[in-house]
Amino acid sequence: MTVDILPVAGPVAHLPPPPGGRWTVADYERLPEDGQRYELIEGELRMAPAPNPEHQTASGLIFYHLMQCVQLAGHGRVFTAPLDVELSPVTIVQSDIVVILNGGAATITTQRIVGPPDLVVEVVSPGTASYDRREKRDLYAAAGIREYWIADPGHRAVELLTLVGGAYRAEHVYRGQAVIPSQVIPGWNVATDLLFG
Repeated sequence: MTVDILPVAGPVAHLPPPPGGRWTVADYERLPEDGQRYELIEGELRMAPAPNPEHQTASGLIFYHLMQCVQLAGHGRVFTAPLDVELSPVTIVQSDIVVILNGGAATITTQRIVGPPDLVVEVVSPGTASYDRREKRDLYAAAGIREYWIADPGHRAVELLTLVGGAYRAEHVYRGQAVIPSQVIPGWNVATDLLFG
């Protein structure tokens, strides 16, 4: 593979499907610990490519700022991938960043998060952009996740999606000195440019 051909998030072909062909949480729990990043999307096993340095930089900075506003301020917990988030008996995702506020709908167990977080952040890369903007958007809305941020390091911008009546409404795309007007994160006042280094 040359650097001109990039892997994309997609169905897993190297592992045999379970009897019946549809994966469950129990099947997912028996996966080998092979260093791959698997997700279970409505009974289909998916694998995402490894993140690149630009992705990791943005993910780390967004986590840092959310940690300041949420966890260190006593409002809840902030997690980064890899961490399983079970949205249904046939759907487990590994969002780049997950925020669970005190009193929210999600439960933190010893194995994973169960139920909808209050906020998820996906940092897009060329191999995951369409997956994050279509399939994950629909899954997150159906699960009742109140806010979804799609961070794009290539454009140094964040798209804010808010849940309204069971579907996401795109608010705006924020960049530069603009501050994401989060309805979920208490006291969020961070210029978007600071999220990308």
